[in-house]
Amino acid sequence: MNGLREVTVRVQGMTCASCVRRVERSLTKAPGVDRAEVNLALERAVVWVDPETPTEEILKRIEDAGYQPVLETLELGVQGMTCAACVARVERAIKKLPGVVDAEVNLATERAAVRFLPDLVGRGAIFQAVREAGYQPVDLGQGTDPLRAARQAELRGFVRDLVLSALFTLPLVLIAMGRMLAPGLFSALPERAWQVLELVFATPVLAWAGRRFFKGAWAELRHRSPGMNTLVALGAGSAYLYSLLVVLAPGLFPPGTAHTYFEAAGVIVTLILLGKYLEALAKGRTQAAIQGLLKLAPKTARVLTPQGEVERPVEALVPGDRVRVLPGERIPADGVVVEGASYVDESMLTGESRPVRKGPGDPVVAGTQNQRGSLVLEVQKPAEESYLQSLVRLVEEAQSGKPPVQKLADRIAAVFVPVVVGLALLAFALWMTLGPEPRLSYAFAALLAVLLIACPCAMGLATPTAIMAASGRGARSGVLFRKGEAIEALARVTDVVFDKTGTLTEGAPRLVETWARGDADPALALAAALEARSEHPIAAALVAAAREKGLALPEVEGFEAVPGEGVRGRVGGREVAVGRPEGLDPEAAAVADAWAAQAYTPVALRVDGELRALFAVADPEKPTASEAVAALLALGVRVWMLTGDQTATARAVARRVGIAEERVWAEVRPEEKLARVEALKGQGRRVAFVGDGVNDAPALAAADVGIAVGTGTDVALEAGEVILARGEPLAVARAIRLARAALGIIHQNFFWAFGYNALLIPVAGGALYPVFGLLLNPMLAAGAMSLSSIFVLTNSLRLARLRLS
Repeated sequence: MNGLREVTVRVQGMTCASCVRRVERSLTKAPGVDRAEVNLALERAVVWVDPETPTEEILKRIEDAGYQPVLETLELGVQGMTCAACVARVERAIKKLPGVVDAEVNLATERAAVRFLPDLVGRGAIFQAVREAGYQPVDLGQGTDPLRAARQAELRGFVRDLVLSALFTLPLVLIAMGRMLAPGLFSALPERAWQVLELVFATPVLAWAGRRFFKGAWAELRHRSPGMNTLVALGAGSAYLYSLLVVLAPGLFPPGTAHTYFEAAGVIVTLILLGKYLEALAKGRTQAAIQGLLKLAPKTARVLTPQGEVERPVEALVPGDRVRVLPGERIPADGVVVEGASYVDESMLTGESRPVRKGPGDPVVAGTQNQRGSLVLEVQKPAEESYLQSLVRLVEEAQSGKPPVQKLADRIAAVFVPVVVGLALLAFALWMTLGPEPRLSYAFAALLAVLLIACPCAMGLATPTAIMAASGRGARSGVLFRKGEAIEALARVTDVVFDKTGTLTEGAPRLVETWARGDADPALALAAALEARSEHPIAAALVAAAREKGLALPEVEGFEAVPGEGVRGRVGGREVAVGRPEGLDPEAAAVADAWAAQAYTPVALRVDGELRALFAVADPEKPTASEAVAALLALGVRVWMLTGDQTATARAVARRVGIAEERVWAEVRPEEKLARVEALKGQGRRVAFVGDGVNDAPALAAADVGIAVGTGTDVALEAGEVILARGEPLAVARAIRLARAALGIIHQNFFWAFGYNALLIPVAGGALYPVFGLLLNPMLAAGAMSLSSIFVLTNSLRLARLRLS
């Protein structure tokens, strides 16, 4: 069996010798299979196959024979991933294990799902493969939230290392810079003593605080995929190594080249650690969003039994159970109302602020909130199949399906790092072969000069400094970027999709206009006095308007609510009614029709049967909504509206804010919002979705960049990558302007960090020596490296002064 791979699979469902023969025949027909032996007693098949034959083909042959191969699924956390390359590296490491059928790694949730054959590979081997790939596996079976505990431990580690690095780097920089700028103040000790002191301060920075970069670089190089860790280790390590040799063996270097650069190594490690710490703070948001969704459902329900009401866990509910829901409680399960009547807040489904009246026969959904009446509902779906759980799955799938933005530095590093190392070695070899004596000293100086001048400090700072500057500028304008990737994604956006309620509009019904015969305030006081006893959402708008004006509400007698018509009662001996505007005279009808055309809801007040006033109730647009749409159109961005509200209302709001009618999608549910966003992306568009409600979470997660209104729900905030702190629509245009400027700055930074150093690499290698007799001093090489870093920093800081309006 030389050259063959042995695969052992447990097989379920075999009952006799004919089953064994059937499985063996099916297996031996598979391409690459040399032999198969099936044992009925052990329920096991042993197959010898060509090493190139995938395990999936063996499993498929067993299933084709009508039997079930036994697989196990392991879900584990994976810490330390930062980009798509990390995901691919972990997946490759796991899939290499014999017996692993499939491995899917999710960067957003920091989880890996592995399907494997337990007879060939165990959990320990999978965990070890992740460790060998350079990442930290987390056993999700330990504790209530092991990933959260692991993230907190990671943050504590960053803080510890950052503090240590900063404490040692600060005196290191003071000593190095002080000797250059004020040599008289440092004349108390000889030069060599100061160099030794620098070595003492720099060593713990690299050996302890910066150890993660060297370990990461080793893992990247072992997998032949150099990244940011390799860049950091190369830059800091070369500066430290050169300086260490200057201290230990200064005679190796040509005259005038024995200078130390310990401060460069310390600054590289400290600044990159700061960026990594800020990046770690933003991790784990997807799980927070999902937990926020799950919190909408109650933990227990009042189940009606022959023995009375019994409190049971929601997970124990089964179809057919009858459950009582009291006022103010959330619906525990998907079902249908069988007793009672009430208004239910379904904003998590539709995003609309108007509660929906529910009575016998009406469907209700888990997580929605009952308002004033008591309801009895019959459960139709178990908890795991509820609509709320489907929303959770949509958020998870949208997050996992969205490819993370590949870091530009990683892409450059994949080519730049090997080329730099190769050029440094080439310079060393050429000097050793062709250079004058002392060849070793010249060759070593040239090698280190190339490494120093190509030091990636500026490249490592190119993105984080611009991101930090843009984040600070955005925060002052009410725009919070939760992920650096969101800035790049937002800069490339071609389409912005707005939810309506709470995003372009205020999100709650309000009195927007009044038409009255006579004084309007007394009319409003009469209407509010009646509506104060009603549970209808329009009633709340009238009462709120009266309270804002400080109106005193008269006493009401004989109050009565008439379903579908309104309310009535007696005030001061007069019959007062508030309700539908029917039978209006021509003047009042014209007013009501004009309001209806604007999607306002007209409400009539009658006193002793005579029309006294009309009130227009609506969800008004936010003050900057129309200005925001105009600003986005000026930026060349297409603007859409996507809402669960009625078509007429949606189109009326769109007209007022300036959105084209053909770009309005109305009466859509959460899964339809996600589908619309995916459809736009399928056309090659870069989509930003702006929303504020639970029903917006899947679309926020699915969009290229989700923009959550800061005044919205926690779930929306967690699913969004950009937050509008003040809920101002105009901030969307500001965010796009800022993101475009930031992306331009990042490109400039990379051009300078890469191009400037690349131009000087031949000089550092000695290209000018044959013609001019000049060999670049490594001190000048380090100066060039520092100059590129200073340029990157100052260029990024220009974002702090950027005008966004």
